[in-house]
Amino acid sequence: MDNPAALIQRQLEAYNAKDIDAWLATYAKDARQFHLHGECFAAGHEQMRQRMQIRFQEPDLHARLVSRLVMGNLVVDQERITRNVAEGKAEVDMICIYEIKDGLIQTASFAMTEPRLMES
Repeated sequence: MDNPAALIQRQLEAYNAKDIDAWLATYAKDARQFHLHGECFAAGHEQMRQRMQIRFQEPDLHARLVSRLVMGNLVVDQERITRNVAEGKAEVDMICIYEIKDGLIQTASFAMTEPRLMES
Protein backbone atom coordinates (compact mmCIF):
# COMPACT_ATOMS: atom_id res chain seq x y z
CA MET A 1 0.00 0.00 0.00
CA ASP A 2 1.22 3.50 -0.84
CA ASN A 3 2.07 5.90 1.89
CA PRO A 4 -0.15 9.01 1.81
CA ALA A 5 2.43 11.21 0.04
CA ALA A 6 3.06 8.57 -2.66
CA LEU A 7 -0.71 8.19 -3.25
CA ILE A 8 -1.17 11.95 -3.66
CA GLN A 9 1.84 12.09 -6.00
CA ARG A 10 0.22 9.36 -8.17
CA GLN A 11 -3.00 11.40 -8.17
CA LEU A 12 -1.10 14.54 -9.25
CA GLU A 13 0.71 12.66 -12.03
CA ALA A 14 -2.57 11.17 -13.30
CA TYR A 15 -4.13 14.67 -13.25
CA ASN A 16 -1.26 16.08 -15.32
CA ALA A 17 -1.47 13.11 -17.72
CA LYS A 18 -5.25 13.72 -17.96
CA ASP A 19 -5.73 10.01 -17.26
CA ILE A 20 -9.20 9.93 -15.74
CA ASP A 21 -9.07 6.23 -14.83
CA ALA A 22 -5.68 6.46 -13.10
CA TRP A 23 -6.85 9.65 -11.35
CA LEU A 24 -10.06 8.00 -10.10
CA ALA A 25 -8.08 4.92 -8.97
CA THR A 26 -6.53 7.09 -6.23
CA TYR A 27 -9.97 7.89 -4.79
CA ALA A 28 -12.35 5.66 -2.81
CA LYS A 29 -15.52 4.80 -4.75
CA ASP A 30 -17.57 6.91 -2.33
CA ALA A 31 -15.02 9.74 -2.01
CA ARG A 32 -16.31 13.29 -1.71
CA GLN A 33 -14.83 16.59 -2.85
CA PHE A 34 -15.57 19.88 -1.09
CA HIS A 35 -14.96 23.58 -1.32
CA LEU A 36 -12.93 24.27 1.82
CA HIS A 37 -15.35 24.88 4.71
CA GLY A 38 -18.24 24.56 2.29
CA GLU A 39 -20.42 22.51 0.07
CA CYS A 40 -19.75 19.12 -1.42
CA PHE A 41 -19.42 19.55 -5.20
CA ALA A 42 -18.76 15.93 -6.20
CA ALA A 43 -19.66 12.67 -4.46
CA GLY A 44 -18.52 9.33 -5.83
CA HIS A 45 -16.63 8.34 -8.93
CA GLU A 46 -19.45 9.09 -11.40
CA GLN A 47 -19.81 12.75 -10.38
CA MET A 48 -16.03 13.14 -10.14
CA ARG A 49 -15.59 11.58 -13.61
CA GLN A 50 -18.16 13.93 -15.18
CA ARG A 51 -16.51 16.97 -13.62
CA MET A 52 -12.94 16.01 -14.51
CA GLN A 53 -13.66 14.86 -18.07
CA ILE A 54 -14.59 18.47 -18.84
CA ARG A 55 -11.51 19.82 -17.04
CA PHE A 56 -9.18 17.34 -18.76
CA GLN A 57 -10.24 18.78 -22.15
CA GLU A 58 -8.37 22.02 -21.35
CA PRO A 59 -5.24 21.89 -23.55
CA ASP A 60 -2.96 23.74 -21.10
CA LEU A 61 -4.18 22.07 -17.89
CA HIS A 62 -1.24 21.37 -15.59
CA ALA A 63 -0.68 21.33 -11.82
CA ARG A 64 2.71 22.22 -10.36
CA LEU A 65 3.38 21.19 -6.79
CA VAL A 66 4.67 24.14 -4.74
CA SER A 67 4.79 22.38 -1.36
CA ARG A 68 3.48 19.28 0.41
CA LEU A 69 2.85 18.66 4.11
CA VAL A 70 2.08 15.17 5.44
CA MET A 71 0.62 14.60 8.89
CA GLY A 72 -0.46 11.01 9.44
CA ASN A 73 -3.29 10.28 7.01
CA LEU A 74 -3.64 13.93 5.93
CA VAL A 75 -1.80 15.46 2.99
CA VAL A 76 -1.90 19.19 2.24
CA ASP A 77 -0.65 20.32 -1.15
CA GLN A 78 -0.09 23.86 -2.35
CA GLU A 79 -0.30 23.86 -6.14
CA ARG A 80 -0.20 26.33 -9.01
CA ILE A 81 -2.63 25.25 -11.72
CA THR A 82 -2.51 26.36 -15.34
CA ARG A 83 -6.04 26.47 -16.77
CA ASN A 84 -7.86 27.58 -19.89
CA VAL A 85 -10.63 30.06 -19.10
CA ALA A 86 -12.90 32.01 -21.45
CA GLU A 87 -10.46 34.95 -21.49
CA GLY A 88 -7.42 32.77 -22.24
CA LYS A 89 -4.66 30.93 -20.42
CA ALA A 90 -4.66 31.55 -16.66
CA GLU A 91 -3.14 30.42 -13.38
CA VAL A 92 -4.79 29.74 -10.04
CA ASP A 93 -3.19 28.96 -6.70
CA MET A 94 -4.81 26.08 -4.86
CA ILE A 95 -4.65 24.46 -1.46
CA CYS A 96 -5.70 20.80 -1.51
CA ILE A 97 -6.37 18.89 1.71
CA TYR A 98 -6.64 15.13 1.26
CA GLU A 99 -7.76 12.61 3.88
CA ILE A 100 -6.52 9.09 3.20
CA LYS A 101 -8.29 5.97 4.48
CA ASP A 102 -7.50 2.37 3.53
CA GLY A 103 -4.94 3.53 0.97
CA LEU A 104 -7.33 5.78 -1.00
CA ILE A 105 -8.43 9.41 -0.91
CA GLN A 106 -11.66 9.53 1.09
CA THR A 107 -12.23 13.29 1.15
CA ALA A 108 -10.61 16.21 -0.62
CA SER A 109 -11.17 19.88 0.17
CA PHE A 110 -9.99 22.72 -2.04
CA ALA A 111 -9.48 26.48 -1.76
CA MET A 112 -8.33 28.50 -4.76
CA THR A 113 -7.65 32.00 -5.91
CA GLU A 114 -9.39 33.73 -8.77
CA PRO A 115 -7.76 33.00 -12.16
CA ARG A 116 -4.93 35.35 -13.19
CA LEU A 117 -4.53 35.72 -16.95
CA MET A 118 -1.07 34.79 -18.22
CA GLU A 119 0.75 36.73 -20.91
CA SER A 120 0.89 35.00 -24.27
